[in-house]
Amino acid sequence: MAEPAPGWRPLPLVALALALLALAPGPPEVRAGQTPRPAERGPPVRLFTEEELARYDGAEEDQPIYLAVKGVVFDVTSGKEFYGRGAPYNALTGKDSTRGVAKMSLDPADLTHDTTGLTAKELESLEDVFTKVYKAKYPIVGYTARRILNEDGSPNLHFKPEDQPHFDIKDEF
Repeated sequence: MAEPAPGWRPLPLVALALALLALAPGPPEVRAGQTPRPAERGPPVRLFTEEELARYDGAEEDQPIYLAVKGVVFDVTSGKEFYGRGAPYNALTGKDSTRGVAKMSLDPADLTHDTTGLTAKELESLEDVFTKVYKAKYPIVGYTARRILNEDGSPNLHFKPEDQPHFDIKDEF
């Protein structure tokens, strides 16, 4: 049996497993006559009324925890220590808390979608937190009805789905 080269060391088990995985073949190819499987998609996004969104306020242990900012509904269940029952930011859940996020306020009067009268600094803060916290950390699970529809039920022409790759308007209705 040949001696190993000078300086040779056995690979740790984890590195060996990773190397073998890298060499493993990819997913099987589609054969003639077979229908290709569609690409993996996350769950479809939903349209939430205020009443529906209120069900996801962290009160039930077995329910996900949702909150909306700028009409976009996020699943914040992974941040249960912040948003769960009795947690510091639980007041934001189960509703569109856009104004509260903009003002960094948990005052019940600020826990609303209404941005009327916010200062330029508050609006800038809102955009910063929306992008760097919520969109960066939590999956989008839907939109509030208010974001998509006007008060009279007509479509909101300013609505643009966030860059959620699996958003499909057909899943909404």
